[in-house]
Amino acid sequence: MSGGVDSAVAAARMVDAGHEVTGVHLALSKNPQSFRTGARGCCSKEDAHDARRAADVLGIDFYVWDLSDRFAEDVVDDFVAEYAAGRTPNPCLRCNEKIKFSAVLERGVALGFDRVATGHYARLVDGPDGVELHRAVDAGKDQSYVLGVLTADQLARSAFPLGDSPKAEVRAEAARRGLLVADKPDSHDICFISDGDTAGFLADRLGERPGDVVDADGTVLGRHPGSHRFTVGQRRGLRLGVPAADGRPRFVLDISPVDNTVTVGPREALQVHALTGVRPRWTAAPPAPGWHGEVQLRARGEPLPATAELVDGDLHVRLSAPATGVAPGQAVVLYDGTRVVGSATIATTDRTPPQRPEPTSSQRPEPTSSQRPEPTSSQRPEPVEGPSVPVSAR
Repeated sequence: MSGGVDSAVAAARMVDAGHEVTGVHLALSKNPQSFRTGARGCCSKEDAHDARRAADVLGIDFYVWDLSDRFAEDVVDDFVAEYAAGRTPNPCLRCNEKIKFSAVLERGVALGFDRVATGHYARLVDGPDGVELHRAVDAGKDQSYVLGVLTADQLARSAFPLGDSPKAEVRAEAARRGLLVADKPDSHDICFISDGDTAGFLADRLGERPGDVVDADGTVLGRHPGSHRFTVGQRRGLRLGVPAADGRPRFVLDISPVDNTVTVGPREALQVHALTGVRPRWTAAPPAPGWHGEVQLRARGEPLPATAELVDGDLHVRLSAPATGVAPGQAVVLYDGTRVVGSATIATTDRTPPQRPEPTSSQRPEPTSSQRPEPTSSQRPEPVEGPSVPVSAR
């Protein structure tokens, strides 16, 4: 129970379904200064108090589990290391993979509990081959993307009671139940960055590492205080001073921690046509060769038609139409309709447009008579000796 409205209503629905429910709040930081003073996160003191009050209203036992050491190692340290390597991680996926559905689930099973129920907006459906993860009914709140890192075994021990409900209905239900969090705002920030300043958070841990900002040809355009302050697709904060020669905005195209350069260019240079993902995780059977479906590249991204295949253990994806703002470190999640197939971490992107094969002679359209060129004198057939016969000029 995070202290928000979603987890409170999820717990209430599990109680209504006849389960023996125990509320658990996760203490993820031992540093009091990292706790927010406002009620807009999952790591503030107010959130812990709100979670306890909700448990009291529901009449269930409530505990606080200290997972701060594991969270620091698996989520926070990983977040910093990924940015230092020039990648753009999503800490919510990492938290789900390593904390909520791993550390919490392991401890819960050891204590005799059957499942972990959360307030995520996603649906679990019993399919012919086991439990399937599907998108939520409320498309605007769907969180299946950040759950795409879960395995079939983890899904079998999970519950998402809110997947069939729109958010407005959940808030109304919380009010009817007398839960004080009914109108509590949603959290949108990274929970362990108390002031929302990601660049400052990283600078405190990685220091200042000045380097060059260059264009695609390697021409130095300016200096930056540290490549970890940037992500692919970023436009703001480049501070180049001089506009591009063509007057168009410039975006971050590439981050190279090896030579500490940030490459910038026009928006169209961001277009990615294909990508490779590593460390794939499957909610069910991996995609068969020739798989066609949809992929999602960001938590709030649109589903994109694509093909995918496994090559030597890595996931190779080709997009039907180019996408922008695709960065190494992000997750690519595969969908078959509303069902999540699996996910992988983006390692490389390919901005080369696919080559269109030249049509064969049998595929070339026959020119119309108006398109046929007049033959030259050298191409006209010689007249046949003998009786006069018509000559074809075909």
